[in-house]
Amino acid sequence: MHTIDMILLTLYFIGAICGVYNLIKHAPYFKERFKSGVVSAFMLAMLFFLGAYTFKMVIAIWIRLSTSLTGRGAVLEAIQSYAWTIAMFGTTAGLVILSILTYTKRYDLFVYLRKIDKKGEPDNVDSGTSES
Repeated sequence: MHTIDMILLTLYFIGAICGVYNLIKHAPYFKERFKSGVVSAFMLAMLFFLGAYTFKMVIAIWIRLSTSLTGRGAVLEAIQSYAWTIAMFGTTAGLVILSILTYTKRYDLFVYLRKIDKKGEPDNVDSGTSES
């Protein structure tokens, strides 16, 4: 294993660990928001991106380890290529959504997960935000 492999593996592991940490730390916010039926679109996009990014780092670790330690056969290389492509679609979609929300300055946009009553207000929605 070369020095660059060790550096990249270290960076991938740090990225994956930070991604998992942030997902775990934001879990109470999402649990509360999903329970109330209203989620910030920006935070939902962040959750999507962070999940895809963490998945991408796991795939990167897998590819780097299999290349450095054992080499890759044609089937394994194809599977890893498809997994990397799926991860890239997820991270790219998450970044595009975050960029659109940032460009339009729609940080206050919310996704209503419950039906709206006749008055135009969602059922059981509180207006406060949660501190995690």
